[in-house]
Amino acid sequence: MTDAGGKASGRTSRAGRNLPAAIISSLILGGVVLASLFTVKWLFCVVVTIALLIAVHEFVSAFAHRDIRIARTPLYIATAVMPTLAYIWGTTAQLVALGATIIVILIWRIRRGTDHYVRDVTASAFVVAYLPFMAGFLMLTLAADNGAQRVVVFILLTISNDIGGYASGVLFGKHPIAAHISPKKSWEGFVGSLIFQGLVGALSFVWLLDAPWWQGLIVGLVMTITATGGDFAESAIKRDLGVKDMGHFLPGHGGMMDRLDSLIPNAFTSWALFTLFLGSGA
Repeated sequence: MTDAGGKASGRTSRAGRNLPAAIISSLILGGVVLASLFTVKWLFCVVVTIALLIAVHEFVSAFAHRDIRIARTPLYIATAVMPTLAYIWGTTAQLVALGATIIVILIWRIRRGTDHYVRDVTASAFVVAYLPFMAGFLMLTLAADNGAQRVVVFILLTISNDIGGYASGVLFGKHPIAAHISPKKSWEGFVGSLIFQGLVGALSFVWLLDAPWWQGLIVGLVMTITATGGDFAESAIKRDLGVKDMGHFLPGHGGMMDRLDSLIPNAFTSWALFTLFLGSGA
């Protein structure tokens, strides 16, 4: 939002957000997540599943802008069950659910005929792999004996990427990384994310996971790269589909998918690195 002189109004920051609304919605969402993690662990599965279903709905609507018809019913069912299957029965169940969903999508879409068949099936398979399958790795992380602590570290690191990048970008950002995709993301912001997330990673590994600081530093640095890549990937998706935001569910953020963009790739990255450094924890 701008005033007559073209300057950002008080409600919208230099990064293009309604900052107070973004902070409030983040605090509420974070409170719900923490409450579910440290009461009954499976409640966190419910919270994640609800968020994913909202994100999938946003994808269905966004693809419709390009007349791409997602196989909605198989996709909603897969999103509702795949993360929980991963949490209860592990990677084998997760892979079986993914394979079964792809087969169902291939058959389901035939009902509409052959026009744009490949396009619609490909888009549906993309959403399945991008959302419920990738989120399943977060459920694998949760299934560890210290799963709640691992998930908290995952959340802290992903949030640190946003905080470090936002602060450094607003204060020092002059050189866009890829202006044609996301003009507000700068190299200065990326460096800020690296520094802050590396620091948070080192501290959180020592305090929350009783692990060496250097492991947390590595995890923080790697997750900065994947989180930033996730941000750019979602920006590219929105530009290709011709939408500004994926939705309007979260005030100050846009849609649910606009909040999950960096969390989704980090779900896999954190699981892989936690398993490498800390073991499966089962």
